[in-house]
Amino acid sequence: QVRLVESGGGLVQPGGSLRLSCAASGFAFSTNPMYWLRQPPGKELEWIAFITDGSTITDYAESVEGRFTISRDNAKSTLFLQMNSLKPEDTAVYYCNFIRARASYWGRGTQVTVSS
Repeated sequence: QVRLVESGGGLVQPGGSLRLSCAASGFAFSTNPMYWLRQPPGKELEWIAFITDGSTITDYAESVEGRFTISRDNAKSTLFLQMNSLKPEDTAVYYCNFIRARASYWGRGTQVTVSS
């Protein structure tokens, strides 16, 4: 059974940092590209970061480029998102995601709130 469990969210002041994790199980994590997405309150879901299975290619939405870093540990089947220089507009529920055979898999998300 595919399972994605996000963690590491919380309340942080503007300018602060958080590191999100996504523990994966039930599928071949090391062979799947992975994504981070987020949904701000009252807004649509937004893609923010992508990483290939071997970490050779990463890509970011313009809104987070230069501040966020996606990475993965295939030995531990874990995806990460290092978030620096956080802004109030980064407040959202953050989800990890992958797509296999046209099916999209999601965790329950972790809440990130950036506020003073």
